[in-house]
Amino acid sequence: MLVAEGIYKSYGDLPILKGIDLTVEKNEIICIVGASGAGKTTLLQILGTLDKPDRGSLHLNGVDLISLSGKKLAAFRNQKLGFIFQFHQLLPEFTAIENVILPALIGDLSKTESLKKGQELLDFLGLGDRLDHKPSELSGGEQQRVAVARALINSPEVIFADEPSGNLDSKNSQELHELFFRLKKEMGQTFVIVTHNPELANMADKKYEMKDGIIVR
Repeated sequence: MLVAEGIYKSYGDLPILKGIDLTVEKNEIICIVGASGAGKTTLLQILGTLDKPDRGSLHLNGVDLISLSGKKLAAFRNQKLGFIFQFHQLLPEFTAIENVILPALIGDLSKTESLKKGQELLDFLGLGDRLDHKPSELSGGEQQRVAVARALINSPEVIFADEPSGNLDSKNSQELHELFFRLKKEMGQTFVIVTHNPELANMADKKYEMKDGIIVR
């Protein structure tokens, strides 16, 4: 489904990625591991179209992502890709349901439909009684589940997650990891995850280890 070939990226004179080839099949959970500075987050940002490589190719279901720019790229990212970050990036002045439905509203789904889908997702994630709570009124695990619902709202082809459990305790980390596999099983969801968590990495369908800008195994 997702194919990256010959991905190179430098910042100034510093090479970060030195020729990455990676494929992701539909309904897979892929984990990318490696020491800090190996290039994991840079690769994830390129795969998720948040950054562009210096050279190489990137296709999702046959669409050339590197050729997209401006409004076309923004619309594609909104409709086809989901993102989960370590620090959840929820807007503090908005409620849980308002945070969840923002990508749907940006994608021109009606407010009525957005609210209906958002509530269904929060119910599914066990947060049906937290719809009107602001992030400051939620636990760390609950905040991250709201972020998961936001990533799911537009039914993306693939979700990219950067250290999604890095800010959670062991109990909430385990629950989040189990949720990813539940979403894979029940919704057919595909994930590409950068993680330092060995338990999550070893549960994945594929584990890529990076070192000094290349995949070593």
